[in-house]
Amino acid sequence: MTTFEPRSLGRAIVHNPRPSVQDGLLLVSVMTVGALLALQYNLFWFSAELSEPQRKVSLAEAMALTVLLAFCIVAFVVRRLRDVRHDLARRAVTRSQMRQLRSMASQDSLTGLANRRELDSALASAIASAANGRTHAFFLIDLNSFKRINDIHGHATGDRVLQAVAGRFQSAARPSDLLARLGGDEFALLSYDLDRDTARAIGQRIMATLESEIRVGGKSHRTGASIGVALIPDNGTTADEVIHHADLAMYRAKSEDRTALAFFEAPKDSG
Repeated sequence: MTTFEPRSLGRAIVHNPRPSVQDGLLLVSVMTVGALLALQYNLFWFSAELSEPQRKVSLAEAMALTVLLAFCIVAFVVRRLRDVRHDLARRAVTRSQMRQLRSMASQDSLTGLANRRELDSALASAIASAANGRTHAFFLIDLNSFKRINDIHGHATGDRVLQAVAGRFQSAARPSDLLARLGGDEFALLSYDLDRDTARAIGQRIMATLESEIRVGGKSHRTGASIGVALIPDNGTTADEVIHHADLAMYRAKSEDRTALAFFEAPKDSG
């Protein structure tokens, strides 16, 4: 239910100047006609000189004009308040559409996970917070043998496998962590406020989610994961450094030709 507020009426007039002017002109016209009729028939100044029947008729006419004027004023206010409601509804729809666009811009369309853009923003914030003594972990996760699934069963099946994998990874991650799909069969996980042992435990949970087969399209599919981990800030103080070091660790894990996890290890000085 809409309540009358002078400020709402004022905003409606400002935001809808053309219909407000039109309604205002109509209202002034009606009031002018009413005033001319009152002057023409001396409804107010000479009512004392009229006979009793004439005075009753004049009073009825005056009341009719008053009702008409009141009706015009009410119609003007109602239309302006309706404009306010329409403006609010349009703004609500616009805000909803903007939220949807922002969500689409930050989500992977296939899995619903965060995309690379969202991950880059979160990674930059995590690196900045590490200056306050916080430690985070960045995981790069690459699926093993996924290309074979695509080649044998087709990309539609491969997409459904990726969706199932994403769901399993989400179950292994903590609610506060950010899981993203970078593209293809590569995922990333940003875990906040932990030490090396906790990071290892999270990585092991991720690997454990792929121990059972994935049932898609009436067939079972098996895949593993190679996981590289870089700690923040120990293994990088910029996003490029962190990603590069996690990538090096991931390829070291992949060299074992099985599901494996590896932390980045800085090369030792030969001297």
